[in-house]
Amino acid sequence: MVFVILFIFGLAIGSFLNVVALRYDGEHFVFDSKMIGGRSHCPHCKKTLEWFELFPLFSFLFLRGKCRTCNARIGFQYPLVEFLSGLIFAFVPLVFGVSNTAAISASALWILIFETLLLISYIDIRLGIIPDELNVFLGIVGIFFLIFFGGPLSWEGHIVGALFGAGFFLALVLATRGRGMGMGDVKLAAPIGFLFGWPEILLLTAASFVLGAVFGIALIAFDKKTMKASVPFGPFLAIAAVIIFFFGPAILRLY
Repeated sequence: MVFVILFIFGLAIGSFLNVVALRYDGEHFVFDSKMIGGRSHCPHCKKTLEWFELFPLFSFLFLRGKCRTCNARIGFQYPLVEFLSGLIFAFVPLVFGVSNTAAISASALWILIFETLLLISYIDIRLGIIPDELNVFLGIVGIFFLIFFGGPLSWEGHIVGALFGAGFFLALVLATRGRGMGMGDVKLAAPIGFLFGWPEILLLTAASFVLGAVFGIALIAFDKKTMKASVPFGPFLAIAAVIIFFFGPAILRLY
């Protein structure tokens, strides 16, 4: 029952992430009250939504993916982000448990990390940028996690992870002169490397490129992209982070 409640709460947080990501313009602070304030409305007819149209995921299903007023289709990203957010809230605590304060605190921090990565992915897909403040926030959460849950020798591995993540992607930026990778990916790889440490960041980086390659090939195969087209890489780093978080030790043992 606890995990069901967490899933439902995660749906609500996902609805909030939708608002933040869709109203972010790349120029203001991500959580600028002027940008994210105000009632929710249909993006097509601008009609303010009623309370029964605001239930995460369920309203989308009840309305069959259409605006009740203008009958325009509602983007599938709305329920998808809400559903993914719900999964984050439900499954991350399975790793640490909810039996004591330490486990609950660790779960809360990693939920915060993955919710931030979800928001970063959405913004990167939509605008092709990764907000610096979200990268900084990930680094701060990582520091808090190590202070409360890391041992005295754990900092070295996490610092090496951050240096490798930033250094590897910076080398790609320099080698391709910014055509193959952007500085936003460099800035994102640093806190992810710090969060996962060494050697997990090595496996995470490899997984992100495999995911990116498979996705890119699929787009080319279905004539959605060409070889010279660009694809935001932030989401692949985020998905790889999820994979390594849940299955990293098993993958390393298998390797």
